[in-house]
Amino acid sequence: MLGVQLAALLDGETPGVTETLDVVTGFDDALTHGLARLGEERAAAPAALAGAVSASPLGERAGEAAAKIIAGSVAGDHLTALAGARTALLGAVHDALLARLDTALGRSRAAWEAPAAPAPAADHLLAAARSWLHELAITGWRGVDHDLASASGQTVEALLAEPRLRRVAVLLDGLAAELAACCPIATAPRVPARRWADLWARALMLAQGLPAEPEPEAVSGRLFVLGVDVHEHGTAVQVQVHGLLEPTGGAPARLVRAGVAAAKVDTITGPAVWRLLQAHPVLLGALAERRCLDLAGMPLLASGDLLWHDDRATAGEPADPFAVARVQLAAALAPAVQPLDRHPVRIAEPVLLEGYTVNGDELVLDGHALAVDLDRLPRCGPLTPELVAASTACVGLVRWDAGRWSVQPLAVQATVKRKPVTAHTGDWALGPTDPKVVKAEARAGDVVAVLRERAGRLLRK
Repeated sequence: MLGVQLAALLDGETPGVTETLDVVTGFDDALTHGLARLGEERAAAPAALAGAVSASPLGERAGEAAAKIIAGSVAGDHLTALAGARTALLGAVHDALLARLDTALGRSRAAWEAPAAPAPAADHLLAAARSWLHELAITGWRGVDHDLASASGQTVEALLAEPRLRRVAVLLDGLAAELAACCPIATAPRVPARRWADLWARALMLAQGLPAEPEPEAVSGRLFVLGVDVHEHGTAVQVQVHGLLEPTGGAPARLVRAGVAAAKVDTITGPAVWRLLQAHPVLLGALAERRCLDLAGMPLLASGDLLWHDDRATAGEPADPFAVARVQLAAALAPAVQPLDRHPVRIAEPVLLEGYTVNGDELVLDGHALAVDLDRLPRCGPLTPELVAASTACVGLVRWDAGRWSVQPLAVQATVKRKPVTAHTGDWALGPTDPKVVKAEARAGDVVAVLRERAGRLLRK
């Protein structure tokens, strides 16, 4: 990304974004206090939400739903209509922001093609999920107690037993767990209204019947790794590899992602999380050794996500992500975005930034300042705030959150003690290379091995 590109991204506001988010915020506030007991002050929020989509195909249904809810008549269809309107507004914000980013970068993006097959019909399990979500909206976050938070337990268990419904199950389970952890919410000083409303609306949309998706495409070619984003939770870890696919046959290069995940416990942190992913040795080896990967028949979704099969990949030649980004990133085709994934927080686009200086938590390039998201640096790799502060080049993900653009470094080039240093998030995929970290791990012992041994003993009893 050059200074002129950064200027095009940062200078001025994207028209309509602030106003749209204000409408969503108003509805989220009403949802916090419950749609069954709207006072005069909050009664305007559903009407404003419906008014914002009045010119769309959702307009008539949303308007009717808002009128009924304001009058005190709340039905499931009304809640679904307003959840759909909220989802559509945030989708429009996502589209406007992503279009601005693509324009600034000169990046081409594939168009989404809806599948010909209809969405699967909803069944009784999804109906049970909708019932719980409706109760949440009627009660409001402030009214949720332990009984209501745990009322989804049997539904989640039944949904998990159906492979095609696990996406909804995990979402419901996560929302229920967050609500339970915050009870009693009525006395909580703050409520994450936007986050919980996001989870509620997405779950309600998915509970209408899972959308049909295009069949995955089998792709072959070379995958060049640009960077690795690590998502770590107390009970799970996911490694998402952002890369550039050079298809066999000379087709244009494409931006893709590949994600692998594993369950964990909260005592497994830092470099130890990589040992949970040992079922993918080819991928981990390529990350640690900075190699490209030769793919053969790897499934690729229209969203740009590779369904990773380690046996369909082989390690290739060494490949410097910075060199790849300099030569090919600008011309790579970006993937389409699935309709239900259109949300501002979902934006995470790989970019190359060079020739900047770091001032605190901002990256300054040609007089333009871009926030650096240091909170996203994982503890399982060599990237540290100090390295980022000393860097002059980085491969990172440009994101939009809390009303501003930021960059999350995935790899940096820096000068430390007058020596050039290059560090990537995936450098420790086969184990840490920093002697201090190696010694610290040796003193602490192999937590993963200990837990596996204990689990084996319990299973043998």
